Amino acid sequence: MDTQNLRGGAEMTAAMLISGTIGWFVLQSGEPALQVVFWRCGFGVLALLVVCWALGLFRRSKLTLGLFAWAALGGVAIVLNWALLFASFSKASIAVSTVVYNTQPFMLTAIAMIAFGERPGLRKLGWLAIAFAGVVMIISTRPGSSYISADYGLGIALALGAAALYAAAAAITKKLKGVPPHLIALIQVSVGVLMLTPFMSFAELPQTPSAWASLATLGVVHTGVMYVLLYGAIQKLPTTMVAALSYIYPIAAIVVDMVAFGTALQPIQIVGSAAIILAAAGVSMGWPLLPRFAGRPLQPGE
Repeated sequence: MDTQNLRGGAEMTAAMLISGTIGWFVLQSGEPALQVVFWRCGFGVLALLVVCWALGLFRRSKLTLGLFAWAALGGVAIVLNWALLFASFSKASIAVSTVVYNTQPFMLTAIAMIAFGERPGLRKLGWLAIAFAGVVMIISTRPGSSYISADYGLGIALALGAAALYAAAAAITKKLKGVPPHLIALIQVSVGVLMLTPFMSFAELPQTPSAWASLATLGVVHTGVMYVLLYGAIQKLPTTMVAALSYIYPIAAIVVDMVAFGTALQPIQIVGSAAIILAAAGVSMGWPLLPRFAGRPLQPGE
């Protein structure tokens, strides 16, 4: 492996490990989901302003009004995605919510079918069936954890909604070719601040230093630093390697949930989680459902 791939791999791994701790900081803040998203966006704006200025993106950007509008629309989807995902953590657990959230590739496939007329083929449909079976296994029983609320099914639904919104944001991002990704992120978190300000109660600010520290970490580390690492890795690595390393995220989230909160997935939920991660990886990396026979050409849609 060359130096560029090694550096890109290290950056991608670090970004995914950071992502895996998001749920812990959300719950540690003790704030409602919308407030957490607002402060993540607020601190994220400050961090990304510094990043964009340091990289000279304001001078070199060729951002048109149309591209800005698409980036802002993507920001609406990203912010709503965060709100639903963060709300799901206390209802379905960090581990379960994160695994269910990783059904996003299938949501993106559905959007591509509806919006762009793409046909997924039998292979993708097969992986979709496996992922759906995994979700059913996860829903079938609650994991053992003291912080999960009684609304377990609602938590699953929120995580699925977050996945759909993330997929919508990814589809919108396809229209932003040529726009520096750090600038896209800055626009998105700025939109988040504007969106959520009317719903904020500034008379009831976080009361403890630990709450502020958690919120600042989500904005600076999980938004500013993580975007730099993630996009730096994407620029250096082949797509297949980016896809493979991205599955460090749900595994890290499961480990954090087990260590920090003692969450214990039931055996059937472990199987379901593995099915979702495997299916999502299969779609992202184009794996066949079944081994190909030697000498037989790959058929359309396989």
